[in-house]
Amino acid sequence: MEARTARLQRIAHGLRQIIDEREDPVTDTTQDPTMDPETRRRLAVHLFSHVWTLLETLDRTQDQDDEMVHAAHASRFHWGEVGDAANRARGEWQIARVDATLGRGEPALHHARRCLQVCQANGLADWDLAAAYEGLARASRVAADEAGLARYRALATDALERIADPEERAIIEADVATLA
Repeated sequence: MEARTARLQRIAHGLRQIIDEREDPVTDTTQDPTMDPETRRRLAVHLFSHVWTLLETLDRTQDQDDEMVHAAHASRFHWGEVGDAANRARGEWQIARVDATLGRGEPALHHARRCLQVCQANGLADWDLAAAYEGLARASRVAADEAGLARYRALATDALERIADPEERAIIEADVATLA
């Protein structure tokens, strides 16, 4: 609570400065809006981790659900600026997971499909491909597509065998198990 209060105080302070100086934050061109790649990378990692914290939070509020959606998209945006194909695929996978968790079938399917497309277009296999199939199975379940659920769960299960690292395999295996 203290950290959140401090963060909100910083935001309020920044807003007061904008109001007091009568700056237009949308059209103000006096500041360079670009960020250096390392800042973007740190931000992408932080937001990605923050989303998982929110996903694991029991009894999330509506505001936290909204925060989770926005943070997942913001993380993916930054990965799109500084990350590689795996980062982009994992960002899409996370957004699909958030949407599925919130019962939003169509957006979950969209982002799970994008995850798979990024994997296929860039030759990503191993963990990323298994995660893409798991994400599609989960999204299909939320979208009430039983055939899609069965198809992608089977593909995810098959892809588990090709994950080299046992710890990484266990992560996706546990996720697939929740789809039964």
